[in-house]
This record gives sequence, C-alpha cells and structure tokens, in this order.
Amino acid sequence: MQLYRLGDRGPAVAEVRATLVGLGLLPSRPVDDVFDEATDQALRHFQQDRGLSVDGIVGPESYRALAAARWRLGDRILSRATRPFVGDDVAALQERLLELGFDAGRADGVFGPRTESALRGLQREYGLVPDGTCGPATLRALRQLGRKVTGGRPQVLREAEELHRSGAALPGKVVVLDPGHGGRDRGACGHGLQEAAIVEDLAARLEGRLTAVGVRTLLTRGVDSCPTDAERAAFANDAGADLVLSLHVDRADSARAQGVAAYHFGAGRGTTSTVGEQLASLVQREVVARTDLLDCRVHEKTWELLRLTRMPAVRLELGHVTSPRDAARLADPAFRDTIAEAVLVAVQRLYLPADLDPPTGVMRLPEFAEALSASR
Repeated sequence: MQLYRLGDRGPAVAEVRATLVGLGLLPSRPVDDVFDEATDQALRHFQQDRGLSVDGIVGPESYRALAAARWRLGDRILSRATRPFVGDDVAALQERLLELGFDAGRADGVFGPRTESALRGLQREYGLVPDGTCGPATLRALRQLGRKVTGGRPQVLREAEELHRSGAALPGKVVVLDPGHGGRDRGACGHGLQEAAIVEDLAARLEGRLTAVGVRTLLTRGVDSCPTDAERAAFANDAGADLVLSLHVDRADSARAQGVAAYHFGAGRGTTSTVGEQLASLVQREVVARTDLLDCRVHEKTWELLRLTRMPAVRLELGHVTSPRDAARLADPAFRDTIAEAVLVAVQRLYLPADLDPPTGVMRLPEFAEALSASR
C-alpha cells in the first residue's frame, strides 16, 4: 500500500483524520484531507498507545490498527462465517470471555478458532444457541454475567501454568527461529553488512546449539524467501511451537544510535504476553551481561509476528549496523557465537525453577546437563 505522512493529502488521509477524530486524538472539526502537524502528532500518539513503531507514517501496520480501532463491542455481529473479524470489539469480547473463565487465548483482537470455541462454550453453559456468533442475545448475556476468574488476569494465569507444566527440560520442546527479512529484502544495511545475512548466520549458530540440547528447531524461511510476518506467525502456530525467537539487527539515521533491544507482545491496558515478557527480559539481560552492547531495554509491541503467534514470541534487535561500534562487533564470528550462547542460556533459564536459576551472565553450555539433572 502507499505510505502516508506529513505533507500528504487525499481521500486516504481524510479517512485517517476522521478515525483520529473519532478516537478523540484530533479536535472535532470539519475533516479535510491534509496530513498536517496536528495529524502527525495525533498519529504518533496513537502509534505509541497501540505498541506500534512511532514514526508518524501510515503504513500497513498503522492502517490496520486504525481500522481495528473504529469498532466497539456491539457495533457488528461477530463470527467466523467468512474471514476472521479483526478489531477492538473482538479484543473486548476476548477479554470478557477470559474474565468469565472461557479460554479465548490472547486478547489480540482477532476472531480466530480459539475465540469461537470459547464463545460456543459460553453459549452452551448459559442456554444460548452455541453457534459461535456474537449477536444481540450473546451480548445481553455478556453484559449480565459477573466475573468468575479472580486473583489475577486470566490469560496471565494460564500462561504461567502452561510454562510450569511444560517442565524444566529442554529436550522435546519446539522453538521456531525467525531470521528477519530474506530473499531480495536485505533489511538494514551499513558498513558492508546486511541484516538478512547477519541473522541467517545467527540463526544457524543458535539452531546448532538448540539441537545439541535436544530442542526441535524450525526456521521460518530459507535464504531465498521472505514470508510476511503473518505467514511466519502461521508457520509457528501450525508447528505447535513452544517459543518463537525473531532475529533482527537495527539501523538509524544517526551513526550514534546503537545497542540491543528486545520486544514482546503487549497492547497496553494490561494486555500482554507475560511469558513473552519474561523471555524478552532474560534474553536482554544475558546479551547485555555477556557483551558490551548498550542496553536499550525491553519493550512491548503489537507487531504482527508478536500478536498473531499463539505462543510466547520475542523479537530481538541485536545491535545497529549503522553504528561503527556495533557493526564491528556484528562482523565478528566470535561475537555472534556469544550472542547465540546468550540466547540459548536465556531459553533454558525461562524453564528452570527459581531455586535452580543461576545469576545472569554466568551459566555456560556444559552446565545445562547438571541443571537439568538437579531439576528432575
């Protein structure tokens, strides 16, 4: 799609402005078709609130988020009769189902099979036609019913319990590695380095280490392919993966920008992947402890790969190729080995019980067998 930014005009810009007015981010006045400074600021506010890249540009992600934000629960009948509905109304329905004790999965705003199954369960339990459609009768029931799940957010409790039940041992677990970009899309470039090539090499090093400790490892792409983020998420979902690790490096207009950052799913208002956040924090701390990369911390985002995966997913930005300092390190094979080791240790630490979890930056590969033996 065409990108829209400051200075552009036309019907699409008028539509964006109308949505921002409806959300209360622009003053209610006759809507014109000019992408002015007020529109730019309102869009950046919206992007920040929705966990998007705050760039003031209406690209595919921002446009989809704006379209989803128009809907409130009750505005339309929701079902999976045709294509899945996407919107804030779906997220509100999922939150309500979770509060009532029905497993709708993550409140990601996508009306998928898990949401439909949870809705049918509610309808059966409360004497409604179990058709998986959220119409007037189901809406009335949702408004009348009180909350059942207490003691924390329902999905947070489920994620924590699933992690506990999976056990401390890595053998048998499935991890999807997602080297960013690929094919003709080389990603960020600088100082003779290409993002796609760097993350392919990192994925190979990490794949070898994970396989050595018994993890089944799958890659979302080959050297010559570049699936969309939605396709990568679908691949992980179809594989029944336990975790997804998306590998990237960053770029910036300024050569002074540098450092490593980790991202997990989070849409604000308490909607987040708790285990994803935990894994992102572990990876970030291990990489920072084992290297001299600047700590750019952990952040929540609603990027498609993070939002559409049904398991904890983390995106790693492992340095800036436009920084002379970071680029020199990323070009070093030994440094890439250090990164791979840090990520491997973080994955293991995610599953270890608290009494066996070692301090950040000290665990080494030979210690895995001892830690696993002690946990059984």
